[in-house]
Amino acid sequence: MAKNIKKVKTSDLDLKDRLVTINRVTKVTKGGRTFSFSAIVVVGNEDGIVGWGLGKASEVTTAIAKGVDAAKKNLVKVPVINGTIPHEQVAKYGGARVFLKPASSGTGVKAGGAMRAVLESVGIHDILAKSKGSSNPHNLVKATFNGLLEMRDAYTVAEHRGVTLDKVFNG
Repeated sequence: MAKNIKKVKTSDLDLKDRLVTINRVTKVTKGGRTFSFSAIVVVGNEDGIVGWGLGKASEVTTAIAKGVDAAKKNLVKVPVINGTIPHEQVAKYGGARVFLKPASSGTGVKAGGAMRAVLESVGIHDILAKSKGSSNPHNLVKATFNGLLEMRDAYTVAEHRGVTLDKVFNG
């Protein structure tokens, strides 16, 4: 996981939630089957702030509400420059591997289901993304978050190195 995680408070943010997946789980007991649901939810303000959460409950709506609450406690800031990401990034979590590449304006979000929800919630409009390995939504969301958290824009790099922005670009 990235060391430069920027946690964000939920106060006065206009967050929109997106449902990534709902999973029905069955527990078989002596008395019969008991169904419960788990929901992965991504929330974001479409301006660089995003979070994800997992909610579990015996009803779908309750599971989604719990997921939204968990996601709001888990908000982070991601650098978004001109509607895309600052640089290419490869990340993994478990068996899921993701490749994120910046795209020119007008390209759109070229990404699969679980990755698309995360990228649209963070406010990225142009990106090329590929998921390799496991397509498990849990691991894909976490791998996408790992990739986004490792992103650094030029201003952060310049500040970290203690040099000017011009020196970062021109050597």
